[in-house]
Amino acid sequence: MGATLIVKCTQCGGLMLTAVRQKTKICPYCGTHVNLLLAQKVAAADTALEASEMLRKLKSEQKLNHKKT
Repeated sequence: MGATLIVKCTQCGGLMLTAVRQKTKICPYCGTHVNLLLAQKVAAADTALEASEMLRKLKSEQKLNHKKT
């Protein structure tokens, strides 16, 4: 499959998975067409499964941080 990135939506800040060579993606949270060359890269993984596990952990940490504030 290839390397997978976790990127942050440029509009809403939602985290999403994308292939390294992908150039654009529609955010599943707000529907924005995200230029992946401009989006903040949060993490990278060798496989989609590894990236998915990382994404799940990041989202869990975000929820914990929101509960503290």
